[in-house]
Amino acid sequence: MRILLLESIHNIALERLKSLGHEVELLDYSPEPKDMKELFSKYDVLGIRSKTKLTKEILSESSHLVAIGCFCIGTNQVDLEAAKECGIAVFNAPHSNTRSVAELVLAEMVVLARQLGDRNTMAHKGQWVKSAKGANEIRNKTLGIVGYGHIGSQVSVLAEAFGLNVIFYDVTKKLSLGNATQKETLEELLQEADFVTLHVPETTETQNMITKIELNQMKKGSYLINASRGTVVVIEDLVSALKSEHLAGAAIDVFPFEPASNKEEFTSPLQGLANTFLTPHIGGSTEEAQFNIGVEVAESLHKFIKTGTTEGSVNLPNINAPAKANTKRITNIHVNKPGVLGEINSIISASGANIEGQYLGTDENVGYLIVDVQADQVEGLASEIKQLERCLLTRVCK
Repeated sequence: MRILLLESIHNIALERLKSLGHEVELLDYSPEPKDMKELFSKYDVLGIRSKTKLTKEILSESSHLVAIGCFCIGTNQVDLEAAKECGIAVFNAPHSNTRSVAELVLAEMVVLARQLGDRNTMAHKGQWVKSAKGANEIRNKTLGIVGYGHIGSQVSVLAEAFGLNVIFYDVTKKLSLGNATQKETLEELLQEADFVTLHVPETTETQNMITKIELNQMKKGSYLINASRGTVVVIEDLVSALKSEHLAGAAIDVFPFEPASNKEEFTSPLQGLANTFLTPHIGGSTEEAQFNIGVEVAESLHKFIKTGTTEGSVNLPNINAPAKANTKRITNIHVNKPGVLGEINSIISASGANIEGQYLGTDENVGYLIVDVQADQVEGLASEIKQLERCLLTRVCK
């Protein structure tokens, strides 16, 4: 397969995919939308990070793509439904940078509690402010975690080792780790926590989750940390809470509007506020995390290309089927309507081919089918199946 990796994805992904026999090119930028159609037309598989926005329009113009690898946790930069309609499998790395984000959150808690950002700036300016006023330990304080998924639960474990009391809120019932306690409502968590850290995905439900209402529910003198998505917090309301000193500080790693590249200027209403720690979306940006992400997503893409395995796909039914010896594999994505599987099996039956293995997974919109047949029959069968009206993508794994 011809694979294009964008946005300076870790070189391990390039090395791993090349060693597995693929043609790979690595670029250090995100292309402009107007250039994507022509650029993507040269490749079968695409690897991106968070800056490359793959809209429905762009995906429809690049429907020849077999798969997209998001070398990050989030996939909100890809229209997943549009990719599904085009028969494009999308993979991500939901686990590989959780530790990096969790460590940053713990570090930011210490930074905020000790006012290290401001003290550092003063020292660089020649001001010697040696005082305990406003500086506190985090031990015995209460940490409130909003979103108890992969990252939130890691934060929970590390926080307990620091001597913090941990409470969390999630929209679903979760098994707590250590002595963490789940709260029934967000309001209850906000009223009890000395530190609130956000670890939720970007959805319609989480957009503007934290407004002046929620900020006013937080304890006076508490701290807010956001390393999730920039749209979760209303920045103007956070500015007001900091200026009024209702909050003692904040650490923000994600913003509603972020520069498209390191060459663009960054501006935010939060700049210049006391004890407000701003970082450029680096929660998962460690050498270790980017290495692990490169390995994880490259492996997922290769397995999908070679065997059709969709384990870990975020937009297709997950099937992990071992390849059978002395067979060739056809994979098919089709509209999930009655009769499609019958049409496919009729084609196979009419050819006299023997089905050595067949695996089907469905969701409300599509079906994903894997069929193992004798090697000498595979190309002809795949060609016929491609002609079916409700088939989105049919290919032979090689």
